[in-house]
Amino acid sequence: MSRIGNAPITVPEGVEINISPENQVHVKGKLGELTQEVNPLIKIVLENNTITLSRPNDEKETRSLHGLYRSLLFNMIFGVSEGYVVEQELVGVGYRAKAQGQNLELSLGYSHPIIFQLPQEVKLTATTEKGKNPLIKLESFDKQLIGQVAAKIRSFRKPEPYKGKGVLFKGEVIRRKAGKTAAK
Repeated sequence: MSRIGNAPITVPEGVEINISPENQVHVKGKLGELTQEVNPLIKIVLENNTITLSRPNDEKETRSLHGLYRSLLFNMIFGVSEGYVVEQELVGVGYRAKAQGQNLELSLGYSHPIIFQLPQEVKLTATTEKGKNPLIKLESFDKQLIGQVAAKIRSFRKPEPYKGKGVLFKGEVIRRKAGKTAAK
C-alpha cells in the first residue's frame, strides 16, 4: 500500500491546475508554469482545492507509479508557489565563481576557466565574501531542472575525501580519509 500516493495534495491560493482528458496536468502559479503527463492507470481527482490520486489495482508497478506521480505533482505545486533554492560552496584554494547573466564562470584549479550556460528557468547568484568560501545560489520553480543543474555544476569538481576540496552542497559534510604516512 502506497502511503505517499494515498496522501491528498492541498492546492494553495494562487495556483491554477488544469487536468486534461489525456491525463496531462498543467500547473500555473506566481513563479511559473509546469506540465506533467501522468500514466493512464493513475486517476487524478481535483475537488475543493485538494488533489487525490487513485489506482485500479495493487500490482507492484501500479503502486510505484501511484507514489511517483503524487510526489511529482506535489513538487510541481510547491515549485510554482514557493520555489526551490539550492546553495553550493566552492571549497579549495583559488576556487572562484562569477555570475554573468545566465553564464556561470568557475575557476576550479584547472588550467582554464569553466563557463557554464544555465537554462532561463534557473536564477543564478554567486557571492564571494572575504574569509569564506564562494557561494553559488540557484533558484527555480522546477525541482527536477534545478537538481540537474546543481549536479552538473558539482560534476566539474567533485568533493574528494583527502583534502575535502571541490563543489559541495551547503552544509554537506565530507567523510575524510587519512592520507599515507611516511615510512620509518
